[in-house]
Amino acid sequence: MVVLFLNIFTVDIAHAGPITFNSALPVSEGVGVLRSQVKLTRKAGDITSQNRALNVTAVPLVLAYGFSPKLALFGVLPYVDKRMDITIGNKRIRRQTKGLGDGKLFARYTIYQADKPGDTLRIAPFVGLKIPTGAYHKRDALGVLPRPLQSGSGSWDPFAGMALTHQTLDWEFDSAISYQRNTKASGFEFGDIARFDASFQYRVLPQSLDHVGVPTFIYAVLESNLIWKGKNKLVGATDINSGGTTWNLVPGLQYVTRRYVLETAIELPVVQRLNGSALEAGWVWSAGFRWNF
Repeated sequence: MVVLFLNIFTVDIAHAGPITFNSALPVSEGVGVLRSQVKLTRKAGDITSQNRALNVTAVPLVLAYGFSPKLALFGVLPYVDKRMDITIGNKRIRRQTKGLGDGKLFARYTIYQADKPGDTLRIAPFVGLKIPTGAYHKRDALGVLPRPLQSGSGSWDPFAGMALTHQTLDWEFDSAISYQRNTKASGFEFGDIARFDASFQYRVLPQSLDHVGVPTFIYAVLESNLIWKGKNKLVGATDINSGGTTWNLVPGLQYVTRRYVLETAIELPVVQRLNGSALEAGWVWSAGFRWNF
C-alpha cells in the first residue's frame, strides 16, 4: 500500500511527475506540499472453491516539507476500507475492516543535480520507517480477521531506495528502486517488498511553449511497476499462498497548473507470477491532487 503514492516534488510551482512512486525533484526550502489520492483496488481470480473477492479503498494523506534545498521530509497517513467476499459452505459472506492504516515517515536527500536551461537531472536516495498506526486485532462475527485484512500490520518496518528524475520542458522521465524490510508483530510477519518503477510524462497540451504565460498543461503518463513480495510467515511457518512477482503498466493523465496538479491513472497487471492460491490483482484505479503551499 504503500506504496506507495509518494511522488511529491516541486520547485516554486507545481510540475508533472510519476503518479505511483517517488521522484527525485526536491521540495523547495520552506515550501509545503499536500497530496492525496483515492485508490480503488480489485482482486479476484480465486482458484479455490471459496471464490474470494477483495476490494480495497485507500485514501492516503501525504505532507511534504522542504527542510533545505536538498533535504525533503515526508509524512504519510492513510485511511483504508477492506472488504473480502468469500463463500463458506453454500453461503456468501463479507468480512470487512476500515480505519487508519499504517503511516510512514521518510527523508529524501539530493546527492547529485545537473541543471541546464530547460533541463535538469537529479538523483536522490530516501530512507524511512513504516509505523504501526493501524489496528491489527480487529474482529467480526467469525473471529479475529486475517492479518492481511486488518487495517494495520502491527510492525515497524524500515525501507530505503533511490530515485532519479530527468526533466525537460517537453517531457520527464523518472525511475526508482526501493526495498522494505517487514518485521514480525504478534507472531505474524509480512514478506519483504522490492520495487523497480519507471515513468514517462509527455506534455500534450499546449503543444508549443512559444506563448508566454501559458497557465495550464496536460501531460500523458505511462508508468511501469515491477513488484516482488516475499512470502508471509505465521509463528515461523511460511504461507505458501502468499507473495510473488507482479508487473503493471499504468497509463494516466495529469492536469498541471501553477499551484496544483490533478491526476488519474489505472494500474493494469501484465504479468502476475504469484505463489499458490494468492489472489490476482484485477486493476487499481487512482485519482488525486497535489497542492503546493
